[in-house]
Amino acid sequence: MALREQGAHTVISPLVDFAHTSEEEKLVAALKDLEAGRFDWLTATSSTVADVLKHHNAVIPPDTQVALVGEATEVAFRDAGYPITRTPSDENSTQALLEEWDEIDTGEVLKVLTLRSDVAIPVLTEGLISRGHDVTPVLAFRTVGVPASVHTIEDIESGRINVLLVASAKIAQEVAAQFPNLPEDTIVACVGVNTLEAAAAVGLPDDASDPSHPDYAKKRAVIETVESVIDQSDMLD
Repeated sequence: MALREQGAHTVISPLVDFAHTSEEEKLVAALKDLEAGRFDWLTATSSTVADVLKHHNAVIPPDTQVALVGEATEVAFRDAGYPITRTPSDENSTQALLEEWDEIDTGEVLKVLTLRSDVAIPVLTEGLISRGHDVTPVLAFRTVGVPASVHTIEDIESGRINVLLVASAKIAQEVAAQFPNLPEDTIVACVGVNTLEAAAAVGLPDDASDPSHPDYAKKRAVIETVESVIDQSDMLD
């Protein structure tokens, strides 16, 4: 919607989807411990975690507190009827949560269940472990690639679609794998540092990042428009 308001003609082409975790037994055991009250805190940075909890009929007991990152995550937990104890008040990021989360810096060792995607960077998990807490990290779901439609591939390879918006490291990998023959003038606009690093690792073009490039202003406009509205919390744990 934000890009359309700026005059762009957008084509939505999902390249990733969510699948059952590769740690199903560990997840089921952790959710049983959760229901039994063995965790002081539960954390989530993805709205999909709420779907996983609902799928397993998970119960969060009254004494277990919940820390979340991301507006979409908050909405999903609230819609599912789950409690929310703490979210970042300023910047909606994992690092902001760690900085504002007073209870993790009291010296008391907390038992924390962190639920995340297999492709999320475990910033929250590592931050809690570094503070000496008893953390149980579990992959709640997997992010898997899905093929683009034939029409989308044709439009990209012909140049009719001339800007590709890449919003996560996993999507960068899928773009490189599914669209190996990008026209030279196609702009690849990556959102987020981790996405940029992944795009560079798989060889996606980055020419228009040079301010002297004729498409630099167009690329920056796309990125800044998306960054103003996108929820990047799912990319981190």
